[in-house]
Amino acid sequence: MSDQSVAVFNEDSPRVRRLSIDRPWTWLAAGWADLMAAWPVSLAYGSLMVLGSWLIVLLAIRAQLLWAVLPITGGFFLVAPLLAVGLYETSRRLGAGLPVTLGGALLAWRKNAIQIGMMGALLGLAHLFWVRVAMLLFALFFGYALTPAIENVIDVMLRSSLLLPFLIIGTLIGFGFAAVVFTISAIAIPMLLDRDTNLFTAVATSITAVLVNWQAMALWAVLIVGFTVMALVPFFLGLAVVMPLVGHATWHAYKDMVE
Repeated sequence: MSDQSVAVFNEDSPRVRRLSIDRPWTWLAAGWADLMAAWPVSLAYGSLMVLGSWLIVLLAIRAQLLWAVLPITGGFFLVAPLLAVGLYETSRRLGAGLPVTLGGALLAWRKNAIQIGMMGALLGLAHLFWVRVAMLLFALFFGYALTPAIENVIDVMLRSSLLLPFLIIGTLIGFGFAAVVFTISAIAIPMLLDRDTNLFTAVATSITAVLVNWQAMALWAVLIVGFTVMALVPFFLGLAVVMPLVGHATWHAYKDMVE
């Protein structure tokens, strides 16, 4: 790791350290250590994410919006930094030698409620916007009602010659959304939890961290996507472990990069 660092605004503002490309592996190792140290809290937190995911899918099916499950699931990457607030707090308390509880993790957002709430609103709007874009893409490619019957939607898509272009374009647009959201939120929420700072400073610091350490952060983004995809495939069950692992590791990424 280099000793060089970059000021976000001026000499009195937070500084971002320059890191080597392989640092994400160190963050994962530290995240795993936190998961093991607080496994009852971490796994309970992750299990709540699994239950929440099941509930969302069930509601989508009951509302005859089966087609929307894929974009909603994809949108998980947009709001995951907010959902992991309790895991950041757990890692913070472990590092400080303080006791950890599930209740404390679930209520961690209260430490900087207004600023974290504003960040949550921003990420929530990004998620809703992504779902609306997915709805428009579905309509443009398939010329079909936006709420086709559950028994027809998969058949309609699989039989269409436009399925591959739909998936390619949808993936590219989703990648763009995810890249922007990752850049502004990669370390913003841990910073809001850890410091008495504002949303603007946290977002600016996150952007600076991603730009200064773009190679390490690109690797980190790939690892997050890879772990999360594997977690989502078995009907979200893997989130019980992957969510805590990535959440704890993200805290260590923040502490590693921001002075």
